[in-house]
Amino acid sequence: MMTAIFVFIKCELGFAHEVAADIVDNVENVSEVYSTSGQHDLLAKFTLARDADIGAFVTTQVQTRPHIRDTFTVITFSPFMPTGK
Repeated sequence: MMTAIFVFIKCELGFAHEVAADIVDNVENVSEVYSTSGQHDLLAKFTLARDADIGAFVTTQVQTRPHIRDTFTVITFSPFMPTGK
């Protein structure tokens, strides 16, 4: 079973596109990266093993990427999926 986490990312000014491309190309377990408006520049979705150390993953694999200023992580629990129609 896998766990989805969402990481909101603040980038150094002018680097959001480069950060998004870097994450997509170089960080394992990334599912999607979106540009956002508001307090954060990007929203990245990662899918990790249920027993993965989420804190270690974010601090070593995401926060250490160039031009990232700050992150905010949302951990998910149970997905709700549509039933067959």
